[in-house]
Amino acid sequence: MQFKEIIGQYKIKQQLIKTVKDERISHTQIFLGPQGTGKLALAIAYAQYINCENRQENDSCGICNSCKKYRRLVHPDLHFVYPVKKASQTNPETSDNYAELWRNTILENPYLSPNHWYHKLELENKQGIIPANESHNIIKKLNYKSYESPYKTMIIWLPERMHTSAANKLLKIIEEPPPNTLFFLVSENSDLLLPTILSRTQNIKVPGIDDQSMFNALTDHMGLEVKKAQEIVHLANGSYLDALHYFRTGEEEQNNFKRFVELMRLSYAKKVTDILNWVDEMSSLGRERQKIFLQYAARMVRENFMLNLEMEKITYLTQEEKDFSIKFSQFINNNNAHKIFTEINNASRDIQMNAHNKTLFLDLSIKLMKLLRL
Repeated sequence: MQFKEIIGQYKIKQQLIKTVKDERISHTQIFLGPQGTGKLALAIAYAQYINCENRQENDSCGICNSCKKYRRLVHPDLHFVYPVKKASQTNPETSDNYAELWRNTILENPYLSPNHWYHKLELENKQGIIPANESHNIIKKLNYKSYESPYKTMIIWLPERMHTSAANKLLKIIEEPPPNTLFFLVSENSDLLLPTILSRTQNIKVPGIDDQSMFNALTDHMGLEVKKAQEIVHLANGSYLDALHYFRTGEEEQNNFKRFVELMRLSYAKKVTDILNWVDEMSSLGRERQKIFLQYAARMVRENFMLNLEMEKITYLTQEEKDFSIKFSQFINNNNAHKIFTEINNASRDIQMNAHNKTLFLDLSIKLMKLLRL
């Protein structure tokens, strides 16, 4: 992958290129940022640029032997680790078991979300994990000499999903890696990482994609008409994944909107029996779908608060969402907006930590009964 294939992020690209030109490449770096900003793609393009046999001023050449192998993600000095199915004693799982699936998925769309990867793994009701035995494979691979390139590169996607024992075992090699070894961690939630790992890495904060770059991608590469592209850019708010989502808006988004509307109406009206039915329905969904709903709910609270403050220009709503929010936004105000947003985010965090579904959603509903009337 070349830098020119990544949407926007010009400042980050130049920052990475400069480290190579100045020969100041940090051996352990972590790319931090929300979904859809191109963190994984940047890490791959950076590794390709470092090992390119004929570097250009602002990108890898794309045609040397190293670049050709990087483009297909088959370079022998490029290694990946990512969440997989939970292992059993009789069936140990590691990233190597899914190498071909991983390559095909990234080549299909390097703007990968955890939910999409878990779907590929057929983990609809569970989350993936980087198991304890993965650390042994990492250490073994990195202790070999480089096969072809100056550097061996280990890219760990979603290190926050790493088993604690695996993370602890990697501390020493991350702090003092073998010669010519690079660790690139790509994270969406650094709060879940061990502080000892964070303290050993150089942080690269990847912001949302700028509007002009997103607009160009939608019009030039996807062929969208100007008006539709402008609407999607506004809604996506810097995430190419969200832009693709709005481009393909499907049934699940409609379901989340309906669930949100029902939760707010039932909570405000204090219809306990109906809320219990809503909780049962939510509890029957897989954890990833529950997490996606809570992320959607947090976004809707934020947008409604902006409407309440009469800041419509910086709201990101579809027409259907806006029609509902024009009236509902009066209930999201200075007294409760932050509290509601915090409770929903806490619920999203607890879902990720495997909290009991029914208890969590019932607790959230009860709190909303009170907060919506502040």
